[in-house]
Amino acid sequence: QVQLVESGGGLVQPGGSLRLSCAASGTIFNIIVMGWYRQAPGKQRELVATITPGGSTNSADSVKGRFTISRDNAKNTVYLQMNDLKPEDTAVYYCNVQFQYRGFNNYWGQGTQVTVSS
Repeated sequence: QVQLVESGGGLVQPGGSLRLSCAASGTIFNIIVMGWYRQAPGKQRELVATITPGGSTNSADSVKGRFTISRDNAKNTVYLQMNDLKPEDTAVYYCNVQFQYRGFNNYWGQGTQVTVSS
C-alpha cells in the first residue's frame, strides 16, 4: 500500500504565501517523478509542478516565478512553496507520485484546499 499525506493548505490573502508538504510512504521504489496538481471548481485537474529524483523540475507557466517545488529524497517528501498567491490559485491541490515497481504505479493524495481571498 502507498499513502500520500498532504499538509499545509489553508486560507491566505492575495500576495501571501503557503507551503505544502506531501510525505509518501509504503512500498515505493524507483520513483520517476513526484509533483503537485490542482483542480478548481468546474475545471479540470491541471499540472502545477513536478520534480524528478535528480532534481529536474517542470512547472506551469501560470506559477513560474511564484511557486517552487523541492523534495527530500530520503524522506520521499515533496514540498511546494507558493509565494505571491492570487485568487486564481484557489483550488484543491493534489500530490502525485509515479514509480516503477512491478509495473507502472501512479498514486494521488487526498487533496488539500488552498483558498486565496481577501
